[in-house]
Amino acid sequence: MTLGRDPALIADTARALSWARSEPDSSPPILAAPLGSADHLIGWLRGRAVATAADAVLVTAPVADPFADAELFRIARLVRQFGAAHLVEVGLLGGDPDVDTGVERCRRLGADRITVLPAWLGASPRAEADDVVDGGPLLGAAALRGVVAARVAEALHGAGHGHDGIDAGLDAEHGHGFAHSHGPGVAHGHGHGHGP
Repeated sequence: MTLGRDPALIADTARALSWARSEPDSSPPILAAPLGSADHLIGWLRGRAVATAADAVLVTAPVADPFADAELFRIARLVRQFGAAHLVEVGLLGGDPDVDTGVERCRRLGADRITVLPAWLGASPRAEADDVVDGGPLLGAAALRGVVAARVAEALHGAGHGHDGIDAGLDAEHGHGFAHSHGPGVAHGHGHGHGP
């Protein structure tokens, strides 16, 4: 149930399922793809911004690690670039910048009406000013059921072809965090292209 910002949760889930799949009396576990990728999240936020006709959007989500938070800022930038809102800012629930700081930034940049949109499956914080509007949930109940059903169907289809999704999940954190080198001659189960 992640939306492109929490590869650690995917990897942790895959590790638990990897242990479960080695248990002799266990039903074979299957790991579905995340509910949504960062690209899905961008599209869903763009759709919500268009539906609310906002001149400014404040994208909110609970604070996570610095890399996941940076990903949210990247997502917000792409929502602005390819969306209808003139201005898109970020307000982290329990983090910096917080929602109040995000609202104030929108105001200082000239927004008359700020729509708060959640970039997660929870609710936006309650609007406490006339110029701040709750943009509603990221996905409505019917849309959420449809996405879940699609991910389950994909996972079952993959399982029918011998792919339980766990190995892919174990690699979810690769590339998340600081760049690293494996050093010369160190195999890590994947290739890196370093030119000729």
